[in-house]
Amino acid sequence: MPSYVLVDKCDGCKALDKTACQHICPNDLMVLDKAKMKAYNREPEMCWECYNCVKICPTQAVEVRGYADFVPLGATVTPMRSTDSILWTVKFRNGSLKRFKFPIRTTQEGKAEPNGGFATHDDLNGPTLSTEPAALGLDKVATL
Repeated sequence: MPSYVLVDKCDGCKALDKTACQHICPNDLMVLDKAKMKAYNREPEMCWECYNCVKICPTQAVEVRGYADFVPLGATVTPMRSTDSILWTVKFRNGSLKRFKFPIRTTQEGKAEPNGGFATHDDLNGPTLSTEPAALGLDKVATL
C-alpha cells in the first residue's frame, strides 16, 4: 500500500518551503498543499513503499500499511528515528506491542570507505569481481 498522510498530525514541517517527506521521496511523490500547509502523496499508485517518508516525518504523520510478512493484518507499524537507530513499534489488533530497534549506520557520517577499504582492479574481462580475492579473505579465487 502506498504512503498516506494523517492530516491531523501533519504540520507541513512548520510551513517551510519543502517538507521533510518531500525532500526525501525518491520518486518525488510527496508534495506540500500550500493552501492547507499539509503534505500529501500526489500519485499513490507510483509509490515504491520505501518507507523513507515514514521514517523521516518528525510528527509521525506519514504511514504505510505494512506488508503481511512483518505486520499482520490489522496491525500498524510506527518508526521512531533517533540519530543512531530506528525503533519500530508494531501494534497488533489485540493491542499488544512489539518493538524492534535497528542501527541506521555503523560508521560516522561521511567516513564510509568506498569498496569497504579493499583494493580494486580494473580487469573487466577477468573472472573475479572488483574487490576479489581480498574481500573474500583468500589469496586467489579458484577458477574453472
